[in-house]
Amino acid sequence: MFGMVKTGCCGWSEPHVKYFQDFDVMEVQETFYQPGRIAKYEKWRATAPRGFEFVVKAWQLITHASSSPTYRRLSAGIPAAAKDHYGAFRPTDEVLTAWEVTAEAAKALGATVILFQCPASFAPTEENRKNLRTFFSRIDRGSCVLAWEPRGAWEEKDIKRLCEDLDLVHCVDPFKARPLAGQIRYFRLHGLPGYDLGYIYSDDDLQRLLSMADRDEVYVMSNNYSMLDDCRRYRRLVDAL
Repeated sequence: MFGMVKTGCCGWSEPHVKYFQDFDVMEVQETFYQPGRIAKYEKWRATAPRGFEFVVKAWQLITHASSSPTYRRLSAGIPAAAKDHYGAFRPTDEVLTAWEVTAEAAKALGATVILFQCPASFAPTEENRKNLRTFFSRIDRGSCVLAWEPRGAWEEKDIKRLCEDLDLVHCVDPFKARPLAGQIRYFRLHGLPGYDLGYIYSDDDLQRLLSMADRDEVYVMSNNYSMLDDCRRYRRLVDAL
């Protein structure tokens, strides 16, 4: 079975007008580091062609602890007294506020998917499992599909159970792990063999990737340095079918 394959880059990789011509989806990265003004996102939505999709990467305050180096890109610092209130889906007002900001950005963009990317330090502890269940059970996800990209030592059985119980899509790099749950496929390409953003995908790699489109709807998002060229080559393979 060959589904509808949507391919794009993790972040703007060329001027907006050109990107809209080349691809049909874009994963917004700044919403992870520091969400921007809603008016800007509304403008992006208004200028995008019909059928173009945005995916929002959830704010790091939800998923990453305040010790993460990515917090350096926040426009305002974290109060010292509240440092332990952020990340790991903790049941705190700060995490819920970060979700509200993420959801507002997703609404302005008309986003179809919200991605929750976790660091490897988000380990499969009982506390983290409980936090995941509490967070996803209490938020209003609207019409968005929610995708979870776990990293680190999570076992397949844990990922599958949590995704099925919480109605999450298991997001993976398909060259490194197999997707375990979800009504769609959501693939993020991080380079080979490990996490090598300098890797350039070969034609054989892209043909293999094409064979993994085993759902009615498949998102293929590149997150390596050569993502623009790799995405264009992959898009040509998809269009040929």
